[in-house]
Amino acid sequence: MHIDFHDETNSVTSDYIDVLQRLIVFAAEKEGVSQEAEISLSFVTNTEIQEINRNYRQQNKPTDVISFAMQEHSDGELEVIGDDGPLILGDIVISVDKAKEQAEEYGHSLERELGFLSVHGFLHLLGYDHMNEEDERNMFKRQDEILGEFGIER
Repeated sequence: MHIDFHDETNSVTSDYIDVLQRLIVFAAEKEGVSQEAEISLSFVTNTEIQEINRNYRQQNKPTDVISFAMQEHSDGELEVIGDDGPLILGDIVISVDKAKEQAEEYGHSLERELGFLSVHGFLHLLGYDHMNEEDERNMFKRQDEILGEFGIER
């Protein structure tokens, strides 16, 4: 799996990047995702993610993570068949400011919070969601399983 990391904050250390790379590859294996799949993961500030949240979700406030899935198909969209290129799953954007705030609020490490947000965003790219209680239970259970098996606990 190829993960293209972009740190707009210049604050995410190579140690964190290494852990997140291994964690997302682990999650991809657990979910049966092709090794040829690609995603991008960007680290931004609260200001930047608020702008994204306002422009794409019409919510003018910072959030912790936003995912943009490339494999979603809505009514009226044409599905490309026979493409031999890599499977591009989409983009994950994480607010480092929000991750730091939440790590402190929940009393765990920044590594754990970045790992949680990365897996959360990755599962969104795979079609998981939390729009109703059942979907939320399934998604959060899967997140906890992946993080636990990988060795990242609260």
